[in-house]
Amino acid sequence: MASLPYADVDCTLRSIAGQAEGFGRFAIGGLHGPLFPVTSLSDDGQGSLREACRSPEPGWIVFNVSGTIQLSSYIHVGSHKTIDGRGERVKLMGKGLRLKESENVIICNMELEGGRGHDVDGIQIKPNSKHIWIDRCSFKDYDDGLIDITRGSTDVTVSRCYFTQHDKTMLIGADPNHVGDRSIRVTIHLCFFDGTRQRQPRVRFGKVHLYNNYTRNWEVYAVCASVEAQIYSQCNIYEAGKKKKTFEFYTEKAADREDSCSGIIRSEGDIFLNGAQTCILAGISENMFHPSEYYKTWTMEAPSDSLKHVLQVCTGWQPVPRPVDRV
Repeated sequence: MASLPYADVDCTLRSIAGQAEGFGRFAIGGLHGPLFPVTSLSDDGQGSLREACRSPEPGWIVFNVSGTIQLSSYIHVGSHKTIDGRGERVKLMGKGLRLKESENVIICNMELEGGRGHDVDGIQIKPNSKHIWIDRCSFKDYDDGLIDITRGSTDVTVSRCYFTQHDKTMLIGADPNHVGDRSIRVTIHLCFFDGTRQRQPRVRFGKVHLYNNYTRNWEVYAVCASVEAQIYSQCNIYEAGKKKKTFEFYTEKAADREDSCSGIIRSEGDIFLNGAQTCILAGISENMFHPSEYYKTWTMEAPSDSLKHVLQVCTGWQPVPRPVDRV
């Protein structure tokens, strides 16, 4: 699997900046800011993650402690921040991270689990956030979504993440009234959706490029295209459990349109295992974007048993050392 991307991102601490593939490729996080070491697992106060995220200046947040941070409310992650969990094992519980009008954010090598409360997501990206990269994070068991990208947020890449024990996994595009979500662009690749029920992802309005993901044992559908969504699915592995419907199409009416419609999906090079259904809408090429309109290159493997194995082992939080910081 030598051609998989990201082989060099851990050579130094900040070499990850700007190295995402896809729509989030310009995310540099806190590249030009000082190190913010988290020294406390407290929800707030000196040395806490919340305090580090609260700083208005750019910053590269690292952890000098491992363990669980029990959050009583969302942590707001402002612009030009990197939350870098390499070198420690840090789990966020209770609530999650919120990116609100945030730009240039990288979240890497974290665990998010057990978020409780109405509208509580693992990572909530809204409104009008952009240039976001979520990499090597593990997600499970939130009361709402694991990652939600809505309200005009765009240019996001989600890579090498692990999702499990959850219902409504990932929502892209808020609802039919938020027509500004036509601006959304998201890349999801090298992720493992392990028995999550639905929304891997569900998309309204936006353009989404899926490639080299492994989705298995869903309970409703794998991927859903709602109103005006455009989903380009390339070289993914869809392995059904009891439910065989891979692609779903929900018809809705955009607030500024007279007629209802669903979205469209183009499937290219995907493999469908254990009876996963391949049927998709006719006329899929009409009005479908192509990723090459937005970025010139991306790195893909053929969907294979080898890729399945790699994604089962190498997604989510990883016990990698923190690289040395050479500014």
